[in-house]
Amino acid sequence: MKKEPISRVVVVGGGTAGWNAAALLSRTLKGTVSITLVESESIGIVGVGEATIPPIIAFNTVLGFSEAEFIRKTEGSIKLGIQFENWGKIGDRYMHAFGGIGKDLALCSFHNIWLRSQQSNVTSDFWDFSLNYQAAKLNKFAKLDNIPNTDLPGLVYAYHFDAGLYAKYLREYSEAQGVKRIEGIISASRLDPDSGYITAIELEDGSQVEGDFFIDCSGFRGLLIEQALETGYEEWTQWLPCDKAVAVPTANVGEIKPYTRAIAHSAGWQWCIPLQHRTGNGLVFSSRYLSDDEAVARLLSQVEGDVLAEPRFIPFKTGRRRKQWNKNCVAFGLSSGFLEPLESTSIHMIQSGLRRLIRHFPHRGINDIEIEEFNRQSKIEFEQIRDFIILHYHLNNRDDSQFWTDCRDMEIPESLASRIELFRKTGKVFKDNDELFAEIAWQQVMIGQGVIPEDYHPLANTLDRDQLNRIIKNLTLLMQGTASQLPSHEEFLKQLGS
Repeated sequence: MKKEPISRVVVVGGGTAGWNAAALLSRTLKGTVSITLVESESIGIVGVGEATIPPIIAFNTVLGFSEAEFIRKTEGSIKLGIQFENWGKIGDRYMHAFGGIGKDLALCSFHNIWLRSQQSNVTSDFWDFSLNYQAAKLNKFAKLDNIPNTDLPGLVYAYHFDAGLYAKYLREYSEAQGVKRIEGIISASRLDPDSGYITAIELEDGSQVEGDFFIDCSGFRGLLIEQALETGYEEWTQWLPCDKAVAVPTANVGEIKPYTRAIAHSAGWQWCIPLQHRTGNGLVFSSRYLSDDEAVARLLSQVEGDVLAEPRFIPFKTGRRRKQWNKNCVAFGLSSGFLEPLESTSIHMIQSGLRRLIRHFPHRGINDIEIEEFNRQSKIEFEQIRDFIILHYHLNNRDDSQFWTDCRDMEIPESLASRIELFRKTGKVFKDNDELFAEIAWQQVMIGQGVIPEDYHPLANTLDRDQLNRIIKNLTLLMQGTASQLPSHEEFLKQLGS
């Protein structure tokens, strides 16, 4: 326990994580602490083009960002969901669409109505009732809070953007808020001999940067959280076997789609993220099942448009630090752990962790009990998102490679196994407290990958056959009609002056 007041915060590393930390802390703690960020232009960032999820909008609002300027500065585009291809079996396609699906009854979510309709031979697709999906497949978008003349919600969205431009935008913002940036490469950390707390970092030029509280955003190396404090790492490769990615940007071809694509292949999956000025592509794979040369060849054979740079490899180890907060250091981004970006959670976990730090910020000194609570919440968040990602791998019916057979046959965490079984038997799925992914997200992935529940909620039986048919027909027409009237995604971007 260290009771001295916190007045000097040092952020180690820039990039997406470091400048997010600097931006939020400078906005919320301005006048309370000084913030210094140390980074080196000679050390590249991992960011290859980012896809996000809707909570980023609330984060941007806290920072006071103009959406139009944000999209312009980052060459951004709109994201309505993630289209998963070949995950159930080859040729399958479904979308984890943001927003709701259909219209719930009191105490009975819409998927129960849909399940009853399927058993009653009323033919429809679950995504017929998703406005986000209907707009995405037409490449349409507009800011729409509600479907006109109804109480149903409109479009829920996030962004795609260039990670390098995003970091630059956050840097400009942070420096305008008073953040001091120091150029330099860290050579060592100084620790207090009694407490083990970090007191300063040393740079290669011999200078030192002292602080009371340190934020480690140094990437996979974990310069402070691991190399200095030896926190330890919990691996999850037994459930998430991919350990490498290779990324390459390409020129845009055709319309800019308002959704991310995640395309499964024989030993992992491929991402496709459409930006205004290029498309980000990457192949995530397990080196046990696919060589580097095979991965590059496969990626280059699948991308569309001219290749704009040499393929770049990113090795990783899925898991988390045993403590995200250790002594007077908190890690964010890759320093804190890694979950592959299948559900676009990387930036969200940075921003969610930062919000947690603001709530627990030790203004008057560090308390062990506060560290324990922060780490408890962090562990839960990591594990919940981990389970949701494992879900995609485990629920496959592919027979084309050993990789997918092994993923289907692996023993999964009990927390996930019980959730799948509950849905399979009853059609029920429940969100735990502050869990990121809502029930509708779990429903989409499980239904999309072939888990059709054996039962549904009995409240769905309160509808007679005519009412059921009318609801299915009217909602289908409403979603399709609303989506068809929207402007195109590219028209929306042009209106922003992009």
